[in-house]
Parts: sequence; C-alpha cells; structure tokens
Amino acid sequence: MEYETLMTIQAYAKFGLMTLVFVVFYSYAYSIYKRDKTGERDFEQYSSLVLDDNIESKPLEKRQKDDENQIDASRDNSK
Repeated sequence: MEYETLMTIQAYAKFGLMTLVFVVFYSYAYSIYKRDKTGERDFEQYSSLVLDDNIESKPLEKRQKDDENQIDASRDNSK
C-alpha cells in the first residue's frame, strides 16, 4: 500500500472514531438532562458531595440491591 492510501484510511478512521465519541457523549449528556427535567433523578443533590463527603454522611439514595437482599433474608428467617 502506498503512503497516501494509508493516510487516507487513517483520516477516515479518525473521523469515524471522533463521530462515534461525539454521538456517545451527547447521548449521555442528553440522557442526564432528560432525567433531571423529568424528575427521575435529582442531580443537584450530588453537588453536595463535594462539600460533605465524610464517612458518617447519610447516603443520597437507597440501593435497590440492599432492598432485594433484605427481602431474601426475611424470607429465609420466616421458614
């Protein structure tokens, strides 16, 4: 292959990769914006983590996995 052909392939690959990164980033940013506006999740509360990040601080959200483990444990104890 000639040098110019390799450089052309490299340019197309770089353009494709940059386009992919652009689409992924803006899709993620839009999903955050959409979840914040619909009230599904309040991202403003996470900004308080910068100021209050002690180990004793209360969690911002309850984990769903913990709820499932507690339900399973209560079923095992009731037998």
